[in-house]
Amino acid sequence: MSIASLKGLGPKSSAALRSIGIESIEELRARDPFDVYAVLKAKVPGTSLNFLYGLIGAVEHVHWQEIKRTRRTEILLRLEEMRIAPK
Repeated sequence: MSIASLKGLGPKSSAALRSIGIESIEELRARDPFDVYAVLKAKVPGTSLNFLYGLIGAVEHVHWQEIKRTRRTEILLRLEEMRIAPK
């Protein structure tokens, strides 16, 4: 099964993840979604907050919009701690 088969992640997300060395679902699940997002933000232009919602949702088997709706504040606070929160 490929990364693109995960709920909320498609071919573009899969290509972005491959560009930072994540080739498989196992590799994705072995990493913290916030750390993955930080690397993507630094290396892949246009990486949005929705990508992080999608990463979390894919790992937790929850639709990304549900992650956004129920955990947005928690996620933004963590990004603020990491100094990569959107402005």
